[in-house]
Amino acid sequence: MEISQKAWELENAVKLVDPHRDALYSYDKAEQDAIGKERPWKNDPHYFKNVRISAVALLKMVMHARSGGSLEIMGLMQGKISGDTFIVTDAFRLPVEGTETRVNASAEADEYVVQYLSACRDNGRMENAVGWYHSHPGYGCWLSGIDVATQMLQQSHVDPFLAVVIDPDRTISAGKVEIGAFRTFPQDYKPAASSTGDEYQTIPLNKIEDFGAHASQYYSLEVSHYKSSLDSYLLELLWNKYWVSTISQSPLFTNREYSSKQMLDLSQKIQKAQKAIEAQSRGGPGPRATAKVSTLDKIVRDSNKIAGEEMTGLLAGEVKAKLFNGVSAPSVQAQGH
Repeated sequence: MEISQKAWELENAVKLVDPHRDALYSYDKAEQDAIGKERPWKNDPHYFKNVRISAVALLKMVMHARSGGSLEIMGLMQGKISGDTFIVTDAFRLPVEGTETRVNASAEADEYVVQYLSACRDNGRMENAVGWYHSHPGYGCWLSGIDVATQMLQQSHVDPFLAVVIDPDRTISAGKVEIGAFRTFPQDYKPAASSTGDEYQTIPLNKIEDFGAHASQYYSLEVSHYKSSLDSYLLELLWNKYWVSTISQSPLFTNREYSSKQMLDLSQKIQKAQKAIEAQSRGGPGPRATAKVSTLDKIVRDSNKIAGEEMTGLLAGEVKAKLFNGVSAPSVQAQGH
């Protein structure tokens, strides 16, 4: 179990903070108040560039996202600001109703947040809420139109504030946490073309329009993870629970619905590209040569990604079979003797 925890930390690049630098967890209220008064991010829409998330907060968010299944979940993150970096020290769930496409916060959730943060302060934990997180089960880490509106509202009232998205289905398939962190631009700000060129990711066909319509309204931050001597015990307790749920499940079986949707989405993309190419060959309106190559290149990337995830699932099954099948065989033979 300890080996699997180390592997998870390596896969997600969780870096050990020097025990003498556990200051990441210390909270200087005067310092944070001074930063809040200066508000340097108001003069630079790209001011924040990094997010450092503790291993405990990361594991809490992943477990919460996985518990929601195909429904979106939502929670808040606690932490502080350090220069151009959000330091996330902890996270907690919100009692909200989720659907497959959105989460609906209510007055009950607002009251819960006030009570939770008040209880934290009563116990000496002074960190503020620095962002919200929610899940996108099976369709990647990006902000939808509703997410953009929510984040803009938060930034206008309680800035600095951060939006984090986790895809639990792709986390299970890929074996590492699929996570993204974002901030929106001011409404009157137009980013340069290079600002929206994030790393390629697979977007389902029925989500592409929503993705493309709002991709220029926000930017992503670099995400890194850390742990320290202060959270090692909590991480071990959380890992015991995470380990049981992970080792008792097969990625292929647990994610069979997601895998089927991936294959169906890929076939639809292929059919759409084929129709566009056929239309062009008949002299009708079709994609330009560069657009056609780009579309086919994305389809190839998507298919390679699906194949890679399936191979990962098969290998995981083989490893578990080698480790656990026949474990009780020696004791049976001993009884025979």
